[in-house]
Amino acid sequence: MNESPVPPYDRTFPVILAGPSGAGKTTVRDALLGGPDADRYRFSVSMTTRDPRPGERPDVDYAFVDRDRFLALVEAGGMLEHAEVHGELYGTPSANLDAARERGAHLLLDIDVQGARQVRAVAPEVVTIFLVPPEAARIVDRLERRGSETPEQLARRLSSARAELEAAPEFDYLIVNDVLDEAIARVRAVVDAEEGRVARSREATSTFASRMIADLDDGRPRW
Repeated sequence: MNESPVPPYDRTFPVILAGPSGAGKTTVRDALLGGPDADRYRFSVSMTTRDPRPGERPDVDYAFVDRDRFLALVEAGGMLEHAEVHGELYGTPSANLDAARERGAHLLLDIDVQGARQVRAVAPEVVTIFLVPPEAARIVDRLERRGSETPEQLARRLSSARAELEAAPEFDYLIVNDVLDEAIARVRAVVDAEEGRVARSREATSTFASRMIADLDDGRPRW
């Protein structure tokens, strides 16, 4: 009996969702994690040195650690990406990617443009998806609805959104989130296509094709 024709290679890779406020990153992320193919994904819980906020759950919303432990991981090369924001450290432990691979799942990261750049540098197999709302007004509406920021803070966040939009050409895919279900379907389609990309494992693809050729030769019709 012939071996299984399934190409024997690791089809997993990190998937980054990034984009400005109002793009719906969290909604799309939660749809993937709660959908019929949820087993394909493992959410990357970020690590931070800040204290938990009311309602936040350790190792679910964030992995809360002290500064010494965080910096020790950085020094040991144990972070896929990290940054300091308002005096606190945030980042993605490399162990998150290892755990996802062990489960045969894609590590799903909801991070900013700076983090996406760092992950690409250490995990070039990553697939980066930039989500945007259909119009700029949604970005402004999203920020203004918070109602908890000063005009200066709002201006700073709008400046950050502008910088993120300028980085859109760095990403592999751009998806306009106008109709939510369609945007989610397009993200799934991207992952489907990337799983079958030959460039991810040419050797395994060559082995698979050789098996198919051998099977054809074994059963070659006589004419």
